[in-house]
Amino acid sequence: MNISSFQQAIQTAIADHTPLQLIGGNSKKFYGREITGLPLHLAEYRGILSYEPSELMITARAGTPLQEIIATLANKNQCLAFEPPLFSETTTLGGIIACGFSGPARPYSGAARDFVLGVKCLNGKGEMLNFGGQVMKNVAGYDVSRLMVGALGTLGVLLEISCKVLPLPCETETIRLPITSESEALAIILKYTHANLPITASCFEGEGVYLRLAGANLSAVRKEITSDVYLEPQPGQQFWQQLRDQQLDFFQTNQAIWRLSVPATTPPLKLAGKTLIEWGGALRWLRSELSAQEIREVVTAVGGHAILFRGGNRQGEIFHPLPLNLETLHQRLKAQFDPHNILNRNKMYATW
Repeated sequence: MNISSFQQAIQTAIADHTPLQLIGGNSKKFYGREITGLPLHLAEYRGILSYEPSELMITARAGTPLQEIIATLANKNQCLAFEPPLFSETTTLGGIIACGFSGPARPYSGAARDFVLGVKCLNGKGEMLNFGGQVMKNVAGYDVSRLMVGALGTLGVLLEISCKVLPLPCETETIRLPITSESEALAIILKYTHANLPITASCFEGEGVYLRLAGANLSAVRKEITSDVYLEPQPGQQFWQQLRDQQLDFFQTNQAIWRLSVPATTPPLKLAGKTLIEWGGALRWLRSELSAQEIREVVTAVGGHAILFRGGNRQGEIFHPLPLNLETLHQRLKAQFDPHNILNRNKMYATW
């Protein structure tokens, strides 16, 4: 399909009062509320349009497989520094940006939206919109391109995305500390996160604390933490890849998996279930049979929010309820970008 066919599909949906369901690689169908609508398939709109290694930027169509982009960058010793997850071979760049997903490096390198330079998209009237550019610079007005990150296709149909890229680290090393206490693990992670060490990822999975270091002369840095417990390069790299792509045993379950965002210094949450900790303590994955209300009451009390990431009751509210003023702002944005409410209707919230 081409852009004109997408525009025609939008115009037809408006005329027929029929919502559209945007589908890319379909690797993240589990995320967000279950919706119905006429499928608008985007995966065939693919291809890298521009890659300038010296300028640290790449532009690609939204349907471009993420694997293709990662391989292209790796050939020039570069990467997407927010470390997006590869849930399957069909994962696309547009899908990752629409979901706003970032991997283990997020608190140390930045989130997906921090690396989006510009986007080309169609709004809910079929109009072509261009936001941002292909270089990092100060611009006046709202950074609408980053507004599309995490919007789950409710504001527009992503067509092209420009991203900032970074060099791959010259050396990485993974340290594993055999700790089973969640409170001790959090204390260790916070200690080394604030110790000005070159940490690029951290995790506690119930049996140990993992710390990833990147840079030069890492053997000396490692000795500041431990003298004898570390992983060889290949097992270490494999662990972070499995964490990024949710292939660890923790994620292999039929239970609901919750994504809890809390202040990094938050003590262990008193919630029944199994927990995996990332992002220096700021991201807590929870496997639990507790109700949404029970989980959100505890998380809200510590100043965080909870998303039902996978499994569970997909008919209820997946995302944490918004304060009234913020919900009103979201609804106004939706009305401006998609006045006929046809793009991924109810994907984020039941009210819009």
